[in-house]
Amino acid sequence: MIQDSENKRPKIEYPTEWQYKLIGRDIDKLLKAVEEILPGLEYEVKFSNVSRNEKYYSLNVLVTVTSEALRDIIFQKFSSHSEVKFVL
Repeated sequence: MIQDSENKRPKIEYPTEWQYKLIGRDIDKLLKAVEEILPGLEYEVKFSNVSRNEKYYSLNVLVTVTSEALRDIIFQKFSSHSEVKFVL
């Protein structure tokens, strides 16, 4: 990333690897959501954490995105999926 001096936002060079952290209640349903949202894209999923009472699970999803638009679309799809409670 390169710092943009005009608006103080980092300039992201595409394509780039982007990581999303997904949090949900069912690990298998989270994995299914990733498959549904990223068909045809190469991605890597790693188990991240489980809450103390095992009510929530988190996954890290690493995917190569080719543009800011694609990065935002993926974020929106994860955010609106019924099995994903939070996206970071």
